[in-house]
Amino acid sequence: MRYALLLHYPEMTADDIGPEAIAEGMREFDEYAKALQDAGVLVSADVLQPSAVTTTVTVADGALRVQDGPFADTKEQLGGSFVIEVDDLDAAIAWAGRAPSATWGPVEVRPSSTHFRDGAWTAFAG
Repeated sequence: MRYALLLHYPEMTADDIGPEAIAEGMREFDEYAKALQDAGVLVSADVLQPSAVTTTVTVADGALRVQDGPFADTKEQLGGSFVIEVDDLDAAIAWAGRAPSATWGPVEVRPSSTHFRDGAWTAFAG
């Protein structure tokens, strides 16, 4: 089963975090990504740029609406994601609990229902 681990945490500037904490966080995420890869479960991983550079697009009554910034105004923002393929929800939860950011904010574990590859959509059984 494929799961997206969606990492939510408060956004801070590099000055707020400090160079030592940034280096430590990078090291922890590098180890986490390599552990997922070594276990053969990593499909992809992304670290997102700050929400300040987000552009939100909606269409209402046929009109395109483009908004600078995120749609949701919350303290925590989506900061990155890992897509993993594991046997079941328990395995996905175990990996989510190992995410370095789980100590800063929630890690949402969301199962995939379909994926697009080689020109076609495929539904996941589950």
